[in-house]
Amino acid sequence: MSASDMASPAAAVGASTPVVSVKPVVLEAPGRGEDLHVRVSAPATGGDLPIILFAHGYGSSYDGYGPLADFWASHGFVVIQPTHLDSRTVGLAPDDPRTPRTWRFRVEDMKLVLDRLDVLEASVPGLGGRLDRSRIAAAGHSFGGQTAGNLLGLRVRDPLSGKEEDLSDPRIRAGVLLATAGKGGADLTPFAAEHFPFMNPDFAHMSTPALVVVGDQDDSPLSVRRPEWLADPYFLSPGDKSLLTVFGAEHSLGGIPGYEVKETTDENPGRVSLIQRATWAYLRHALDIEHTSWAAVREALSESAAPAGRIESKSS
Repeated sequence: MSASDMASPAAAVGASTPVVSVKPVVLEAPGRGEDLHVRVSAPATGGDLPIILFAHGYGSSYDGYGPLADFWASHGFVVIQPTHLDSRTVGLAPDDPRTPRTWRFRVEDMKLVLDRLDVLEASVPGLGGRLDRSRIAAAGHSFGGQTAGNLLGLRVRDPLSGKEEDLSDPRIRAGVLLATAGKGGADLTPFAAEHFPFMNPDFAHMSTPALVVVGDQDDSPLSVRRPEWLADPYFLSPGDKSLLTVFGAEHSLGGIPGYEVKETTDENPGRVSLIQRATWAYLRHALDIEHTSWAAVREALSESAAPAGRIESKSS
């Protein structure tokens, strides 16, 4: 399916609205070593706005993922993006005692955002009283997908304690996991096993509804299973799940990490457009806002003579 197919009336998302974006909003974070810096983007108009809490990929920051954050915010979502400790903008040293637990600090960052929604709401001019706190989703790309997954019920065996802990949060009603790591253990390359000991997710308890997005050319150097590995969050988790496989896409999924970012190896505006619209429609469906947009995206893909991807779903 081409970008023009996604722009057809059946899959239309409506006109975009102006966006107000504020950064940095600084949240005190005792025990973290430094305060948490957050970016908040919101449509300039409208009420009862659902929320997307987004976790960036390893090394990125709240300045990344404009193609997604801008689209979501201009089509009715409030998008909240914390900058995690592994960001290149933080410059955490490899021998810093926090480094082995960056995966856990990420989850704590997300929960701090949820705890401080009042502060974040007040930081954006005109946003007061316009949030729908009953409709909150978590999303993330790559390492950020594991972070978002933790809030959905994914469990990680802490490499320091050897224990798994339930870090899910009932405030999160749905998720989007983009190019997210699969099983650990024997599925990892020796490099990944040595450098990323926290990459051992257990999906058995990840029951919150989610859309898993993978690229069928995402030949990850972290797993011996290559592209199929990224679909584990869909196949190995219970509950209502959907899987969007984007044809021809690599780890950057056509360019979602940013506009003209140099690390994008598979730059393709059509793939980005598909992911923008599919994730937007899925979250409106999963958060019970409306269901026709998600049905339209599925129909457009299934009926296209040359689809850009495939959607499959399962129920609990």
